[in-house]
Amino acid sequence: MTVRTLVLLRHAKAETPGEVPDFERQLTQAGSANADAAGAWLADERLRPGLVICSTATRTRQTWHGVAVALAQADRDAQSPEVHYERSLYYGGRTEVIDLLRAVPDEVHTVLVIGHNPTMSDVSILLRPYDGAAVLEGLKTSGMAVHRTEAPWSQTEPGSMPLVLTHTARG
Repeated sequence: MTVRTLVLLRHAKAETPGEVPDFERQLTQAGSANADAAGAWLADERLRPGLVICSTATRTRQTWHGVAVALAQADRDAQSPEVHYERSLYYGGRTEVIDLLRAVPDEVHTVLVIGHNPTMSDVSILLRPYDGAAVLEGLKTSGMAVHRTEAPWSQTEPGSMPLVLTHTARG
């Protein structure tokens, strides 16, 4: 059976909301370093995505750029993943994320989703099988939740992907 891995990544630290529209907020210097650290951690854990689904907001695209550079530096021979930029990751919620995952081709083994809270935390909690004892803690900025399943992506549903690993990247 093929193991499928989902990595949910909350974008890195962004500038404080102010006069710039929320959609256009950029990463802080610390956020850029954390995005790089997230990519280095993914490389160390051998979690190379075959597909990246990224929100179209500035801070998520910048997070992906930092992750991508770190992954490329870790293995210059690795193939770059296909990247889909999805507005629904900014404007939508967990239902939209689940729908995006259900549409992933089965030949893709690892998917990286880069989005926003509370959606990224909500999706991680929703996908975990209920055991009554789990601590349901949200993702911090640059936080990652790694889920695995042997089921096809089309069968993604609540409770279908156990959480196997978490990490908060700091650079």
